[in-house]
This record gives sequence, C-alpha cells and structure tokens, in this order.
Amino acid sequence: MDEVPKGVAMPVARVAKPRDSTSILITRNGSKGPEVLLAHRIPTLRAFADFWALPGGGIRGHDTEAAASIKGLEQIEDDWPAVYAAILRETAEEVGLAIDDGKIERVPMALRHAIIEDSNAWIEAVENGVIPASPRGITHIGTRTTPPFAPLRFKNRFMHVHLNDGAPDPELLDIGSEFDELLWMHPADAVKVWKSGNMLTAPPIVTLLRDVAHALEVNDDDIHAAMTSMASEPKSGEHRIELAPKIECVPLRTATLPPATHTNCFILGEQGGDRLIIDPAARTPEELAYLQRRIQGIEEDGGNIIATIFTHRHQDHIGDLSKIAEMYTAPIWATLETLLALPDSKENRVLEEGDIISLNGPSGVMEWTVYVTPGHCPGHICLASDRYLVSGDLAVMVGTILIPSSDGDMDAYIDSLERMRALNPEILFPAHGPFTHRPEKLLDRYIKHRSGRHERVLEAVTSGLCSIEEIANHAYSDTPDAHPMLKVDQTLSHLSSHEAAGRIRRENGKWVQNLHF
Repeated sequence: MDEVPKGVAMPVARVAKPRDSTSILITRNGSKGPEVLLAHRIPTLRAFADFWALPGGGIRGHDTEAAASIKGLEQIEDDWPAVYAAILRETAEEVGLAIDDGKIERVPMALRHAIIEDSNAWIEAVENGVIPASPRGITHIGTRTTPPFAPLRFKNRFMHVHLNDGAPDPELLDIGSEFDELLWMHPADAVKVWKSGNMLTAPPIVTLLRDVAHALEVNDDDIHAAMTSMASEPKSGEHRIELAPKIECVPLRTATLPPATHTNCFILGEQGGDRLIIDPAARTPEELAYLQRRIQGIEEDGGNIIATIFTHRHQDHIGDLSKIAEMYTAPIWATLETLLALPDSKENRVLEEGDIISLNGPSGVMEWTVYVTPGHCPGHICLASDRYLVSGDLAVMVGTILIPSSDGDMDAYIDSLERMRALNPEILFPAHGPFTHRPEKLLDRYIKHRSGRHERVLEAVTSGLCSIEEIANHAYSDTPDAHPMLKVDQTLSHLSSHEAAGRIRRENGKWVQNLHF
C-alpha cells in the first residue's frame, strides 16, 4: 500500500464468504446435435447486465424446509436437498418448467408470478399436486466458486437436466423477467461465439461450456454419455479464470488497499501462442504456488511467455522476482520510472507511450498499445487493445484509488482518466476487484468525482480558506465519514497539483490564490 500516507493504519480486508447458489444446464436434441439453453440477462440489471447465463439463483433458507416435502430427497445427505429444491423452484419460476421423474411439465404463468411474490407458493403447488417436482433426472455436473476478488461471491452448483422430445419449450416470464431472450446452441458453437468476443458470459459459464463441449467430443455427441461422464466426477476447485477471450486473471492475495484483498495478475494472449504476464504480485508461498500452476498451464498448452509487464512500481503489484524467475524466463518491460525500482537487467525494456506489443496466436495477431497514464504513480501504464483496457490502478469497481501527496499528480491523473475514456473500451480490467463491461460509466464517474473534488479544493482557497485542515473539511463536506488522515493527504495532492499549475501558492505556511492566474 505504497499510496497510503505513513502513520495511517488501514483495516484488514477480508475475502467475502461465498453464498450458496445453483444453476441448471438444460439440454435438448437439436437438429444438428445436442444443444444447451442460454438466457440473456436484461441490460438494466445491476449485476451481469447483458451477460448470457443459465437459469438459477441463490439457495434460501426455505429451500431446506421445502426439501422435506419433495419425494426422493429424503435419502440425500448434507446440504444437497436444499440444492435440489432450489433448482426445481428456480427452473419453474424462471423458464416455466416443472421437472418430474422422466418428464417435464409446463408451469402456468400465473403460478410463476405467485412464486416470485412468495416462494412458498411453489412448494404449496407441489404439495397440492398442481405441478410435479422430482430430483430424478437432475444431476450435478460441476461446482464453481466466484474468484476472491469479488465483493459478492457464490459457491454455485451446476446441475443438468435433459429435455426429451415432446417436452414443452422453456418460456420467459411475460412480465418482470431478468432475461429477455432464450437461445439454444451447441456448446462448441457457444464457445466459438464467446471466443469471437461477441458473447458476454461469466468465467464459470465459459469453463462449463468448454467442459460440456469436450465431453460431447469424446462421446461422439452423445449427450447422455457426456453428462454421465461429467456427473461421475463433477469438476470443482481451481480453474482458469477467463474474463474475456485471450484474457486470463490470476487473483493474488496481496497487502493492498482495502476493501481489495487481491491484485489481479493478467495473462494476455491465446492458448498456444505468445503470452504476457501482467503484474505478477505473488510473494507468499501460497500465492507463488498458485502462480506457478498457471504458468505450468501456459507451458502445457504450448504457449510462449515473451515478457513480464508491470503497470507501476507499487509493491502490491510486484511479487518476489527471484522466486518468479525460477518459474519462467522472460524480460521485464515497464516504464523507466518502474524499472528504476526493479533489479537491473540488460534484458529489460523501457516501455513508452504508443509502443505496440503484438501477440501471435493460433487464430492470428492481437495487438496491445501502451499508454503512459501517470497520476496515481509516476510511470503508470495502461494497455489497450481494439476492445479492451487493462487499467492497472487507474480505476476500480470497488473501493477507490488514492493519489499520494508524495509522488502523485491529480491533474495528470484526471488527464489519464479522460484519455482512457476517449478510447471507448468495451471492457475494463482493473488491477483490483471485478472487471466491468461498462467502462464508460466507471470512468465518467471517476472523472466527475475527481474533477469536482479538484474544483472544490481550488474553491476553498479562492474563498479565503488557507490551512490544509480548513480546505480539506470544505472539499470533503459531502463525505463526512472520510478517513481524516487520508482526507488531508488527498487534499494535499489536489493542492500540489494546483500549485504546480500556477493556480495557487504557499505563502508563510498558508495556501493562497495566484490572482494573475
């Protein structure tokens, strides 16, 4: 936490505990082979808007109670009865299908709305024989847990059910659905569309689709054999976190600014092609071992690591270089300011504004352009492709970015924000926390917030306030709970930038306006 002023004690951030959830992979026999059902989330949702997902949701307390009324769950141990009850309820509510032993029935629209209003309506309908509910035919095919960088995490059980010929089609709610489109695709085709960059979906869905496509490939497109093989050994635990095509994330636990707990190391490039390692911040044995496993994955797929790039010199971005050098051999590329903080090597390369890095891969070349974006730290860089922005500590979705009074530059920081906003990236990948597929909203918010604070600091000086405490209290009057020492340090960063621009000056320990400006 190099950006935190000396003497400021920050609280210890904790990784969010995953909540239990479940989703269902619904399959059918299509005209050209097995197909999976994908559901498009409406653009106005707060989370994962515009993403393609699977029907499902959280496992609630009443799902455990409901499980006691469902025949076939009494022999299931641990927390699995609630999982089955939840997915039976969610499938009925979201796509209008009631799953019975060997057959599927349609759920009346009125009942679906009743379930949304009161989830007890579902189990009442089951108990009264209005709709069936049976776990037979549903299998568990995998478990995924949200990466630790996310403020809201889920331990999600992926379940499967196959619709036999003659089964009713899944149907959207007529009003109030979180989905606006249902789409059937062969899983291999879905992976191809995702690889093209034309389908947004969460990393667990990507890995699940890959697993299903592989299972179908080795089982001659026999959906029953494929699902039986997946259900025999449901995958869980560690897996590749593919945030977008050719962008893998390796979240590494670091001593970073709360509420963040991890630094996102990114592996750029296509499997089997050139790769870049961005900000490998691993220092502890556990994190070094995790990074080592991801590096081994690159070696196993025939990849070639051409360089390690550091976005800036802060210690929560730079790992144990001696240990990392034992994992792989590659030069370090960074700006001069960053390289001066690292061990010298003739293999190192100084990155400058406008440098283009080309990554060759099986499907072609992907180019990344270097943008020097100071403000948070001298020599800070972002990397931009034609669609994506790897933004380092420029902006984050959770928490904030500090501009240290020691070596930060608020004017330069605001300019960096505006320059990256002008690129109009489709997805922004920050160094801490989750990514965003709406970077314009994030960057606009940062620009408005920092520019507004910058103006209020100047306004305080022009109105006659001259001590740092008075100016800070005026500038942060809209944020009464701001940390007092951080508030003063950030105010000093604003003042120093205004001073460097000639707008104000220090005179006998007081801040005053330059009237000629």
